[in-house]
Amino acid sequence: MRVLDILHDSIVDGKGLRTVIFFAGCPHLCQGCHNSQSWNRENGLEWTEEAIFMEVMKNELTNVTFSGGEPFLQSREIAPLAQRLKREGKNIWCYTGYLYEDLIQYPAHVALLNEIDIVVDGKFDLTKRDLSLDYKGSSNQRVINVPKSLKNQQGKIILA
Repeated sequence: MRVLDILHDSIVDGKGLRTVIFFAGCPHLCQGCHNSQSWNRENGLEWTEEAIFMEVMKNELTNVTFSGGEPFLQSREIAPLAQRLKREGKNIWCYTGYLYEDLIQYPAHVALLNEIDIVVDGKFDLTKRDLSLDYKGSSNQRVINVPKSLKNQQGKIILA
C-alpha cells in the first residue's frame, strides 16, 4: 500500500484518540485541501499490510482512521488490513471524497466498507468550509454510520 504517513494520537480525525493512516494518491484535487501533497501517489512510500498493522498496534489506546489522499483508490489492499484491525477491536473511520452511494456500487469498495464503522464522505468544498463542524471540513460532507447504513433494507443512509 502506498502511504504518506502514519500519525499517532490524533483527536481531530474521528471520535476519541486515533492513529491516522494517510494513504497516497487522490483524484479529487479539492481546492483548499489540507493535505494536497497526498494527491500524487508517488509521494508516499510502499508499506506492507504487516508493517502498517504492527505500526498501528504499537499504540493500544488508539482507534484507527484511514485518510489521504483517497483510501478507496487502494480498497482491495486496505480491506484485509481493516479486517485484521477490526479483529483486534479497533474502531475504524474513513475519509473519502467519493459519495457513499457511489462506493456501494463496487464490490472492492463494499469489502472495505464492511470493516468501517464511520465514513465521512464527499469532496471538501472550500465554499462550504465550516470550522465549527465536528469531524468534517465542509457542510456538504456527511458522517455516516456504515454498519447501520449497509443493513438498512430501504437503502437509506444513516448518519452518525
